[in-house]
Amino acid sequence: MRAYEYLLKYAQVYTTSDPESESCPSTSRQLNLAKILVEDLKKIGCADVRMDENGYVYASVPATPGCEEKPALGLIAHMDTAPDASGENVKPLLHENYDGEALTLPAGAVLDPVRFPFLKELKGETLITSDGSTLLGADDKAGISEILAAVENIINENKPHGKLCIGFTPDEEIGRGADLFDIPGFGADFAYTVDGGDVGGIEYDNFNAASAVVTITGLSVHPGDAKDTMVNASNVAMEFHMALPVMDRPEHTCGREGFYHLTQMYGDVNEAKLGYILRDHDMNKLEYKKQTMEHIADCLNGKYGEGTVKLEIEDSYRSMLEQIKPHFHLIETARKAVKAVGLEPVEEPVRGGTDGATLSWMGLPCPNLGTGGFNFHGVYECTTVERMDKATNVLENIVALYAE
Repeated sequence: MRAYEYLLKYAQVYTTSDPESESCPSTSRQLNLAKILVEDLKKIGCADVRMDENGYVYASVPATPGCEEKPALGLIAHMDTAPDASGENVKPLLHENYDGEALTLPAGAVLDPVRFPFLKELKGETLITSDGSTLLGADDKAGISEILAAVENIINENKPHGKLCIGFTPDEEIGRGADLFDIPGFGADFAYTVDGGDVGGIEYDNFNAASAVVTITGLSVHPGDAKDTMVNASNVAMEFHMALPVMDRPEHTCGREGFYHLTQMYGDVNEAKLGYILRDHDMNKLEYKKQTMEHIADCLNGKYGEGTVKLEIEDSYRSMLEQIKPHFHLIETARKAVKAVGLEPVEEPVRGGTDGATLSWMGLPCPNLGTGGFNFHGVYECTTVERMDKATNVLENIVALYAE
Protein backbone atom coordinates (compact mmCIF):
# COMPACT_ATOMS: atom_id res chain seq x y z
CA MET A 1 0.00 0.00 0.00
CA ARG A 2 1.04 3.59 -0.56
CA ALA A 3 1.47 5.86 2.44
CA TYR A 4 -1.68 7.87 1.80
CA GLU A 5 -3.77 4.69 1.75
CA TYR A 6 -2.54 3.82 5.22
CA LEU A 7 -3.29 7.38 6.35
CA LEU A 8 -6.88 7.23 5.10
CA LYS A 9 -7.31 4.11 7.23
CA TYR A 10 -5.52 5.26 10.37
CA ALA A 11 -6.97 8.80 10.39
CA GLN A 12 -10.42 7.38 11.11
CA VAL A 13 -9.27 5.80 14.39
CA TYR A 14 -9.94 8.08 17.36
CA THR A 15 -6.65 8.41 19.28
CA THR A 16 -6.68 11.81 21.01
CA SER A 17 -4.52 11.83 24.16
CA ASP A 18 -5.57 13.39 27.48
CA PRO A 19 -3.18 15.60 29.50
CA GLU A 20 -5.33 15.20 32.62
CA SER A 21 -5.01 11.41 32.67
CA GLU A 22 -2.24 9.76 34.67
CA SER A 23 -2.44 6.36 32.93
CA CYS A 24 -0.29 5.16 30.05
CA PRO A 25 -1.56 5.41 27.46
CA SER A 26 -3.53 8.40 28.65
CA THR A 27 -6.56 7.19 26.70
CA SER A 28 -7.49 3.57 26.03
CA ARG A 29 -8.68 4.51 22.54
CA GLN A 30 -5.03 4.75 21.46
CA LEU A 31 -4.87 0.98 21.93
CA ASN A 32 -7.37 0.58 19.10
CA LEU A 33 -4.82 1.92 16.64
CA ALA A 34 -1.99 0.04 18.35
CA LYS A 35 -3.82 -3.26 17.74
CA ILE A 36 -4.37 -2.39 14.08
CA LEU A 37 -0.70 -1.53 13.68
CA VAL A 38 0.35 -4.84 15.22
CA GLU A 39 -1.69 -6.67 12.58
CA ASP A 40 -0.46 -4.48 9.72
CA LEU A 41 3.18 -4.89 10.76
CA LYS A 42 2.73 -8.65 10.79
CA LYS A 43 0.99 -8.53 7.43
CA ILE A 44 3.87 -6.77 5.68
CA GLY A 45 6.38 -9.27 7.07
CA CYS A 46 7.90 -7.69 10.17
CA ALA A 47 9.27 -9.83 12.98
CA ASP A 48 9.01 -9.57 16.79
CA VAL A 49 5.80 -7.56 16.50
CA ARG A 50 4.41 -6.73 19.91
CA MET A 51 2.44 -4.23 21.95
CA ASP A 52 3.62 -3.80 25.52
CA GLU A 53 1.56 -3.14 28.64
CA ASN A 54 1.83 0.64 28.13
CA GLY A 55 0.55 0.62 24.56
CA TYR A 56 3.91 1.00 22.79
CA VAL A 57 4.19 -0.97 19.54
CA TYR A 58 7.50 -2.48 18.47
CA ALA A 59 8.64 -4.54 15.49
CA SER A 60 11.81 -5.33 13.58
CA VAL A 61 13.03 -6.52 10.20
CA PRO A 62 16.16 -8.70 10.30
CA ALA A 63 19.12 -7.58 8.21
CA THR A 64 19.42 -8.99 4.72
CA PRO A 65 22.32 -11.41 4.05
CA GLY A 66 25.60 -9.53 3.98
CA CYS A 67 24.23 -6.57 5.96
CA GLU A 68 24.24 -8.17 9.40
CA GLU A 69 27.10 -5.92 10.56
CA LYS A 70 25.48 -2.72 9.35
CA PRO A 71 24.01 -0.36 11.98
CA ALA A 72 20.56 -1.14 13.34
CA LEU A 73 18.32 1.74 12.27
CA GLY A 74 15.19 2.82 14.13
CA LEU A 75 12.10 4.52 12.69
CA ILE A 76 9.64 6.01 15.20
CA ALA A 77 6.29 7.83 15.03
CA HIS A 78 3.44 8.49 17.46
CA MET A 79 -0.14 7.24 17.49
CA ASP A 80 -1.99 9.94 19.44
CA THR A 81 -3.44 13.15 18.10
CA ALA A 82 -3.44 16.51 19.87
CA PRO A 83 -6.34 17.47 22.15
CA ASP A 84 -6.33 20.98 20.62
CA ALA A 85 -9.10 19.97 18.18
CA SER A 86 -11.47 17.05 17.91
CA GLY A 87 -9.98 13.80 16.66
CA GLU A 88 -13.23 11.85 16.80
CA ASN A 89 -15.15 10.78 13.68
CA VAL A 90 -12.42 12.01 11.35
CA LYS A 91 -13.51 11.84 7.71
CA PRO A 92 -10.39 12.12 5.50
CA LEU A 93 -11.02 13.52 2.04
CA LEU A 94 -9.00 13.48 -1.19
CA HIS A 95 -9.02 16.54 -3.45
CA GLU A 96 -7.42 15.47 -6.72
CA ASN A 97 -5.49 17.96 -8.82
CA TYR A 98 -5.91 20.72 -6.26
CA ASP A 99 -6.00 24.09 -8.04
CA GLY A 100 -4.14 26.10 -5.41
CA GLU A 101 -7.15 28.30 -4.69
CA ALA A 102 -9.43 28.66 -1.66
CA LEU A 103 -11.07 25.35 -0.75
CA THR A 104 -14.20 25.18 1.40
CA LEU A 105 -14.45 21.93 3.33
CA PRO A 106 -17.85 20.32 3.97
CA ALA A 107 -18.05 21.56 7.59
CA GLY A 108 -17.31 25.13 6.49
CA ALA A 109 -13.61 25.57 7.23
CA VAL A 110 -11.85 27.36 4.36
CA LEU A 111 -8.32 26.55 3.31
CA ASP A 112 -7.38 29.88 1.78
CA PRO A 113 -3.92 30.62 0.29
CA VAL A 114 -4.29 34.22 1.48
CA ARG A 115 -4.17 32.88 5.02
CA PHE A 116 -1.99 29.85 4.23
CA PRO A 117 0.41 30.85 1.41
CA PHE A 118 2.00 27.37 1.22
CA LEU A 119 -1.20 26.13 -0.46
CA LYS A 120 -0.06 27.71 -3.74
CA GLU A 121 2.88 25.28 -3.73
CA LEU A 122 0.48 22.31 -3.56
CA LYS A 123 -1.22 23.15 -6.87
CA GLY A 124 -1.64 20.05 -9.04
CA GLU A 125 -1.18 17.64 -6.13
CA THR A 126 -3.84 15.48 -4.47
CA LEU A 127 -4.68 17.30 -1.25
CA ILE A 128 -5.75 15.32 1.82
CA THR A 129 -7.90 17.05 4.46
CA SER A 130 -10.55 16.27 7.04
CA ASP A 131 -14.11 17.46 6.43
CA GLY A 132 -13.24 20.58 8.42
CA SER A 133 -14.99 19.60 11.65
CA THR A 134 -11.96 17.77 13.08
CA LEU A 135 -8.22 17.66 12.69
CA LEU A 136 -6.89 15.21 10.11
CA GLY A 137 -4.40 13.38 12.31
CA ALA A 138 -1.52 13.54 9.85
CA ASP A 139 0.42 14.48 12.99
CA ASP A 140 1.53 11.82 13.29
CA LYS A 141 -0.42 9.19 11.40
CA ALA A 142 1.31 10.41 8.24
CA GLY A 143 4.62 9.44 9.86
CA ILE A 144 3.27 6.03 10.83
CA SER A 145 1.92 5.53 7.31
CA GLU A 146 5.19 6.50 5.65
CA ILE A 147 7.15 4.10 7.85
CA LEU A 148 4.72 1.26 7.02
CA ALA A 149 4.87 2.01 3.30
CA ALA A 150 8.68 2.29 3.25
CA VAL A 151 9.21 -0.93 5.21
CA GLU A 152 6.66 -2.75 3.06
CA ASN A 153 8.47 -1.65 -0.12
CA ILE A 154 11.86 -2.63 1.28
CA ILE A 155 10.63 -6.11 2.22
CA ASN A 156 8.68 -6.73 -0.99
CA GLU A 157 11.54 -5.59 -3.22
CA ASN A 158 14.15 -7.40 -1.11
CA LYS A 159 16.28 -4.27 -0.87
CA PRO A 160 19.53 -4.66 1.09
CA HIS A 161 19.31 -3.26 4.62
CA GLY A 162 20.69 -3.63 8.10
CA LYS A 163 18.36 -4.47 10.95
CA LEU A 164 15.33 -2.17 11.00
CA CYS A 165 13.62 -1.33 14.28
CA ILE A 166 10.13 0.16 14.25
CA GLY A 167 8.45 1.88 17.19
CA PHE A 168 5.09 3.61 17.58
CA THR A 169 4.48 5.57 20.78
CA PRO A 170 1.40 6.86 22.62
CA ASP A 171 0.97 10.29 24.20
CA GLU A 172 3.62 12.28 22.32
CA GLU A 173 1.24 15.22 22.03
CA ILE A 174 1.10 15.58 25.80
CA GLY A 175 4.86 15.26 26.22
CA ARG A 176 5.05 11.65 27.41
CA GLY A 177 5.74 9.70 24.23
CA ALA A 178 9.27 8.66 25.11
CA ASP A 179 8.83 8.27 28.86
CA LEU A 180 8.40 4.48 28.86
CA PHE A 181 10.08 3.70 25.54
CA ASP A 182 12.06 0.45 25.78
CA ILE A 183 15.36 1.50 24.23
CA PRO A 184 17.24 -1.75 25.02
CA GLY A 185 14.36 -3.87 23.70
CA PHE A 186 14.01 -1.62 20.65
CA GLY A 187 17.51 -2.64 19.61
CA ALA A 188 18.51 0.31 17.40
CA ASP A 189 21.92 1.98 17.34
CA PHE A 190 20.25 5.26 16.39
CA ALA A 191 16.90 6.32 14.97
CA TYR A 192 14.77 8.95 13.30
CA THR A 193 11.39 10.18 14.43
CA VAL A 194 9.13 10.81 11.44
CA ASP A 195 7.05 13.61 12.89
CA GLY A 196 7.90 16.89 11.20
CA GLY A 197 6.32 19.33 8.77
CA ASP A 198 6.89 19.45 5.04
CA VAL A 199 8.87 16.70 3.36
CA GLY A 200 12.57 17.49 3.20
CA GLY A 201 12.62 18.88 6.70
CA ILE A 202 15.44 17.70 8.98
CA GLU A 203 15.25 18.79 12.61
CA TYR A 204 17.95 18.31 15.20
CA ASP A 205 17.76 21.41 17.38
CA ASN A 206 14.68 21.98 19.51
CA PHE A 207 13.71 24.12 22.48
CA ASN A 208 14.96 23.56 25.98
CA ALA A 209 11.78 23.60 28.02
CA ALA A 210 10.48 24.14 31.54
CA SER A 211 7.11 24.71 33.16
CA ALA A 212 6.27 27.08 35.99
CA VAL A 213 3.36 27.36 38.39
CA VAL A 214 2.89 30.57 40.38
CA THR A 215 0.58 30.34 43.40
CA ILE A 216 -0.41 33.56 45.13
CA THR A 217 -1.96 33.55 48.60
CA GLY A 218 -3.98 36.67 49.35
CA LEU A 219 -5.54 38.21 52.42
CA SER A 220 -9.26 38.88 52.12
CA VAL A 221 -11.07 41.43 54.24
CA HIS A 222 -14.22 43.43 53.61
CA PRO A 223 -13.44 45.89 50.79
CA GLY A 224 -14.88 48.69 52.91
CA ASP A 225 -12.11 48.15 55.44
CA ALA A 226 -9.41 47.02 53.01
CA LYS A 227 -7.00 49.95 53.13
CA ASP A 228 -3.46 48.81 54.01
CA THR A 229 -4.76 45.34 54.89
CA MET A 230 -6.17 43.48 51.88
CA VAL A 231 -3.84 41.57 49.59
CA ASN A 232 -5.87 40.70 46.49
CA ALA A 233 -4.29 37.53 45.09
CA SER A 234 -5.66 38.18 41.59
CA ASN A 235 -4.11 41.64 41.52
CA VAL A 236 -0.76 40.24 42.64
CA ALA A 237 -1.01 37.61 39.89
CA MET A 238 -1.50 40.34 37.32
CA GLU A 239 1.42 42.26 38.78
CA PHE A 240 3.62 39.17 38.48
CA HIS A 241 2.63 38.62 34.86
CA MET A 242 3.12 42.24 33.84
CA ALA A 243 6.62 42.20 35.34
CA LEU A 244 7.70 39.67 32.69
CA PRO A 245 9.10 41.05 29.41
CA VAL A 246 6.13 41.75 27.12
CA MET A 247 8.12 41.17 23.93
CA ASP A 248 9.23 37.73 25.14
CA ARG A 249 5.81 36.23 24.52
CA PRO A 250 5.19 33.64 21.75
CA GLU A 251 3.23 36.10 19.63
CA HIS A 252 6.31 38.32 19.38
CA THR A 253 9.01 35.68 18.80
CA CYS A 254 10.22 33.40 16.04
CA GLY A 255 13.23 31.31 14.98
CA ARG A 256 15.61 30.77 17.88
CA GLU A 257 13.96 33.35 20.12
CA GLY A 258 12.60 31.95 23.36
CA PHE A 259 9.53 32.99 25.32
CA TYR A 260 7.43 32.97 28.48
CA HIS A 261 3.95 31.65 27.64
CA LEU A 262 1.04 32.08 30.04
CA THR A 263 -1.04 28.94 29.52
CA GLN A 264 -3.62 29.28 32.29
CA MET A 265 -4.77 31.66 35.01
CA TYR A 266 -7.52 31.64 37.58
CA GLY A 267 -8.17 33.05 41.02
CA ASP A 268 -10.03 35.29 43.41
CA VAL A 269 -9.05 37.53 46.32
CA ASN A 270 -7.83 34.62 48.48
CA GLU A 271 -5.81 32.65 45.95
CA ALA A 272 -4.69 32.88 42.35
CA LYS A 273 -2.63 30.64 40.08
CA LEU A 274 -0.67 31.20 36.91
CA GLY A 275 0.68 28.46 34.68
CA TYR A 276 3.57 29.06 32.28
CA ILE A 277 5.77 27.23 29.85
CA LEU A 278 9.29 28.58 29.31
CA ARG A 279 11.20 27.89 26.10
CA ASP A 280 14.61 28.77 24.66
CA HIS A 281 17.09 27.12 22.30
CA ASP A 282 19.95 28.51 24.39
CA MET A 283 20.08 26.72 27.75
CA ASN A 284 21.74 29.73 29.40
CA LYS A 285 18.89 31.95 28.27
CA LEU A 286 16.35 29.48 29.64
CA GLU A 287 18.14 29.61 32.98
CA TYR A 288 17.96 33.41 32.83
CA LYS A 289 14.20 33.18 32.29
CA LYS A 290 13.89 31.01 35.40
CA GLN A 291 15.99 33.48 37.39
CA THR A 292 13.83 36.37 36.17
CA MET A 293 10.71 34.65 37.49
CA GLU A 294 12.45 33.93 40.80
CA HIS A 295 13.48 37.58 41.08
CA ILE A 296 9.91 38.77 40.48
CA ALA A 297 8.61 36.34 43.10
CA ASP A 298 11.20 37.57 45.60
CA CYS A 299 10.30 41.21 44.96
CA LEU A 300 6.58 40.58 45.40
CA ASN A 301 7.20 38.64 48.59
CA GLY A 302 9.21 41.57 49.84
CA LYS A 303 6.35 43.90 48.98
CA TYR A 304 3.40 41.85 50.26
CA GLY A 305 4.97 39.50 52.80
CA GLU A 306 6.98 36.29 52.69
CA GLY A 307 4.95 33.37 51.36
CA THR A 308 2.58 35.49 49.31
CA VAL A 309 4.07 34.19 46.06
CA LYS A 310 5.16 30.58 45.66
CA LEU A 311 7.02 29.70 42.46
CA GLU A 312 7.53 26.11 41.31
CA ILE A 313 9.66 25.47 38.20
CA GLU A 314 10.16 22.05 36.63
CA ASP A 315 12.35 21.17 33.64
CA SER A 316 10.47 19.44 30.81
CA TYR A 317 12.95 18.52 28.07
CA ARG A 318 16.21 19.66 26.52
CA SER A 319 17.44 20.35 23.01
CA MET A 320 18.67 17.23 21.23
CA LEU A 321 21.45 19.16 19.44
CA GLU A 322 24.11 18.38 22.03
CA GLN A 323 23.33 14.66 21.72
CA ILE A 324 23.14 14.69 17.91
CA LYS A 325 26.47 16.43 17.30
CA PRO A 326 28.57 13.30 18.06
CA HIS A 327 26.37 11.38 15.57
CA PHE A 328 26.14 13.98 12.84
CA HIS A 329 26.23 11.24 10.21
CA LEU A 330 22.48 11.05 10.88
CA ILE A 331 22.04 14.55 9.47
CA GLU A 332 24.47 14.04 6.60
CA THR A 333 22.70 10.82 5.60
CA ALA A 334 19.28 12.49 5.77
CA ARG A 335 20.54 15.32 3.58
CA LYS A 336 21.66 12.85 0.91
CA ALA A 337 18.35 10.99 1.12
CA VAL A 338 16.34 14.18 0.69
CA LYS A 339 18.42 15.39 -2.24
CA ALA A 340 17.97 12.00 -3.92
CA VAL A 341 14.22 12.65 -4.22
CA GLY A 342 14.86 16.01 -5.88
CA LEU A 343 14.43 18.26 -2.85
CA GLU A 344 16.71 20.59 -0.95
CA PRO A 345 16.91 19.82 2.78
CA VAL A 346 15.28 22.37 5.06
CA GLU A 347 16.98 22.53 8.46
CA GLU A 348 15.29 24.77 11.00
CA PRO A 349 15.19 24.77 14.80
CA VAL A 350 12.05 23.19 16.22
CA ARG A 351 9.96 25.65 18.23
CA GLY A 352 8.72 22.79 20.39
CA GLY A 353 9.79 19.32 21.45
CA THR A 354 9.73 15.84 19.97
CA ASP A 355 9.98 12.29 21.19
CA GLY A 356 13.38 12.38 19.52
CA ALA A 357 14.67 15.04 21.90
CA THR A 358 13.85 12.93 24.94
CA LEU A 359 15.09 9.73 23.32
CA SER A 360 18.35 11.42 22.38
CA TRP A 361 18.97 12.29 26.03
CA MET A 362 17.98 8.75 27.01
CA GLY A 363 20.82 7.41 24.84
CA LEU A 364 19.16 6.90 21.45
CA PRO A 365 20.32 9.66 19.03
CA CYS A 366 17.16 10.57 17.17
CA PRO A 367 16.69 13.58 14.84
CA ASN A 368 13.32 14.29 13.24
CA LEU A 369 12.18 14.09 9.61
CA GLY A 370 9.37 15.87 7.75
CA THR A 371 6.22 14.00 6.77
CA GLY A 372 4.75 16.40 4.21
CA GLY A 373 2.07 17.78 6.54
CA PHE A 374 0.85 21.29 7.31
CA ASN A 375 -1.34 23.14 9.83
CA PHE A 376 -1.15 20.47 12.51
CA HIS A 377 -3.46 20.44 15.56
CA GLY A 378 -6.48 22.04 13.91
CA VAL A 379 -9.25 21.71 11.36
CA TYR A 380 -7.04 23.19 8.62
CA GLU A 381 -4.55 20.32 8.82
CA CYS A 382 -3.59 18.84 5.45
CA THR A 383 -1.01 16.92 3.47
CA THR A 384 -0.75 15.58 -0.08
CA VAL A 385 -0.42 12.15 -1.65
CA GLU A 386 2.69 13.22 -3.53
CA ARG A 387 4.51 14.60 -0.48
CA MET A 388 3.75 11.49 1.50
CA ASP A 389 5.20 9.42 -1.35
CA LYS A 390 8.37 11.51 -1.28
CA ALA A 391 8.65 11.18 2.49
CA THR A 392 8.37 7.41 2.02
CA ASN A 393 11.14 7.54 -0.58
CA VAL A 394 13.35 9.56 1.80
CA LEU A 395 13.05 6.78 4.39
CA GLU A 396 13.87 4.13 1.80
CA ASN A 397 16.92 6.14 0.73
CA ILE A 398 18.15 6.46 4.32
CA VAL A 399 17.84 2.70 4.80
CA ALA A 400 19.74 2.10 1.55
CA LEU A 401 22.53 4.52 2.48
CA TYR A 402 23.13 2.78 5.82
CA ALA A 403 23.31 -0.55 3.97
CA GLU A 404 26.19 0.57 1.75
